[in-house]
Amino acid sequence: MKKERAMLTRRDFGLGLGALGLAAGLPALAQAQGVRVMKVANTAAVNDPQQCFTTAGQHPRLDFYKSKGVDVEYVNMSSMTQALQSLRAGHVDFGPAVPGILLPAMAKDPSLDLVSVYKWLPRNANVIVVKPGSPIRSAADLAGKRIGVRSQGDTGIVITKIMLAELGLKDDRCEYIAIGDGAPAGAAIDNDRVDAMVAFDTAAARIELVGTKLRYVPLTPKFAQLGSGWLCVPRKLLKDDRKALVALFQGIAKSTLFSNANLDAAIDLHWATYPESRPKGRSEDEARKELAFILKDRRNSWMRRPDDPDQRMGASSVAEWKANIEMTAESSKNPKLASELGDPNRLFTNELIDDINAFDKQAVIRMAREFRL
Repeated sequence: MKKERAMLTRRDFGLGLGALGLAAGLPALAQAQGVRVMKVANTAAVNDPQQCFTTAGQHPRLDFYKSKGVDVEYVNMSSMTQALQSLRAGHVDFGPAVPGILLPAMAKDPSLDLVSVYKWLPRNANVIVVKPGSPIRSAADLAGKRIGVRSQGDTGIVITKIMLAELGLKDDRCEYIAIGDGAPAGAAIDNDRVDAMVAFDTAAARIELVGTKLRYVPLTPKFAQLGSGWLCVPRKLLKDDRKALVALFQGIAKSTLFSNANLDAAIDLHWATYPESRPKGRSEDEARKELAFILKDRRNSWMRRPDDPDQRMGASSVAEWKANIEMTAESSKNPKLASELGDPNRLFTNELIDDINAFDKQAVIRMAREFRL
């Protein structure tokens, strides 16, 4: 798939103002109308249809958010670092939490008081991909290699470090090369500019769509068992705006269930809500087939593993956060990380989870299966 082009729309213009802190009056206006607008740091850079697990519920036909007094606005970010800075500055209300990036930042700066409140990606959606004829057969073979990543601020770098550290290997001889998305990334792999790429599953699928043949290399065993996506908020917001956060994440939970049960409908709802993201230069049927391919693995990663002892949507455990700390300490070469962070229970909370899950999940699934836009 060709890289989607960001178009400057009235919605995007508003988001740009929000990112600069110039739209402070907008939430107040929304609040006066009975809707609390919750701004999210969006590191996907565009309103990509793969975000239908969140956006489907914004459509009036589902109305998972506004009916509960909240709505979501996307503020585009270039990297996780920028997202953390925006959360600290109060320009956004919530954003992605990648432990390998978040934990060292919180240890270095205790004033970065963020708490992960919802696990949106409970399965590991990271992948290692190589050319079919590559000699790389395991994660251990990444040591000393040229690793392709989407950008120098991408999570692929820290993920590689974590996996090598799990194996007792160093990444000091690795070279991390930014190769972008889609066709440029595919060309870099085809032309041997990199030996492998470490990225999210959706990024690898986009490379396959442009014709590049890939072979998937297994993740390291311990890392493979961890979730790969949380959403965090400033601790003060958790204290001051609990009701709005429950409504927000319940809307996400409902949208996720709906999208998993009827992906075609979720894509239609995303396009209807964000018309600027509709396909350009090809039919919607073609675009839908591409999106179905891109989300072939991701749609399952939205859902908890069947053997997960806690089936509540969004729930975390202290055991996985201890594992995140341990792996991040190894990859960041900071043996004092655990003591610097203190009690791991402060990094996440399940205090909203029961309220978030207080809805009829089977009713949402039935709605999705019967839905026609």
